[in-house]
Amino acid sequence: MSEEKFEFVIDQRVVYPSQGVGQVKEIFEKEINGTVTKYYKIYLEVSDMVVMIPVANAHLLGIRPIVSAEDAQKALETLGDEIEPVTSDWKLRYQMNLDLLKKGSIFDIVSIVRTLYHRSKVKELPIQERKLYDNAKKLLEDEIAFALDKPVKEIEAMLHAKLEPLGALVMKKAVIADDLDDDDDDEFGEEITDSDNDDSDDDDDSDEADSGDDSDDDGDDDE
Repeated sequence: MSEEKFEFVIDQRVVYPSQGVGQVKEIFEKEINGTVTKYYKIYLEVSDMVVMIPVANAHLLGIRPIVSAEDAQKALETLGDEIEPVTSDWKLRYQMNLDLLKKGSIFDIVSIVRTLYHRSKVKELPIQERKLYDNAKKLLEDEIAFALDKPVKEIEAMLHAKLEPLGALVMKKAVIADDLDDDDDDEFGEEITDSDNDDSDDDDDSDEADSGDDSDDDGDDDE
């Protein structure tokens, strides 16, 4: 998790990695057991919730400002990068991506979205992992929307356009693999069919031989 400390001001947009994009509504002090502590009151629109975070602890939670428009555009472009192979153990994969989400940089979030989108095209994600993907994707959409000053729906479409070529490539590979498996099955099936046909021919020969023997027997009886 980043150790960089930020000082926020009222009305500033911030990212709370595990919760979403929020806005600082108030900065106040509160006395508890004789100790005065300064707090941020942050409104999270995605969950319609207000959280109070001690100013001294904000950096430990990964709370940071919205990225610049330049970094938001760069993050959007990296969604189209190629995927590195990931473990098929979903629990291990989930923990790795959860750690990335807690770190909270926009590029960490891009990595989560890109990886899990790719994985979902190979095999349906488990429920927990699907929720993690949905949360990361929503967080990414909201942050980029604020950074670029564009509607969330427009950013959502832009994300899909960047991700879909990856999904199409994965689906194509999966189809090719399935076709190869089908070919193997067909070849095996043909071998069985040929074998069956050979047995059938043998049966026919046997029938003809039996029929011939019966005819000879009938002939002998007539004589």
